[in-house]
Amino acid sequence: MRTSTVEMAIPGAEEVRVTDDTLTVDLADGRSISVPLAWYPRLVHATPRERSNWRLVGKGQGIHWQGLDEDVSVEGLLAGRPSGESQTSFKKWLEKRAAGSL
Repeated sequence: MRTSTVEMAIPGAEEVRVTDDTLTVDLADGRSISVPLAWYPRLVHATPRERSNWRLVGKGQGIHWQGLDEDVSVEGLLAGRPSGESQTSFKKWLEKRAAGSL
């Protein structure tokens, strides 16, 4: 039996836009991908200012929101994977946020 492996180049992100319901990322290969903001609960609970405070990491392979401690990978977006954060972790983050500890 033969097995073949397909190598796939992941294009880098170039621009990010976050609305009240959508995360859209423009890719270096000309595509744009949009996913429901609900996939990333920390972004849902962020202010517009916090959502706009992102930076590209790893030569565009990821997006980081320092103030929210949120990371999204281009590979995950292309694969259709929402946030893998546990409910316990998210609940702790919300509690710290409400207490003003973030």
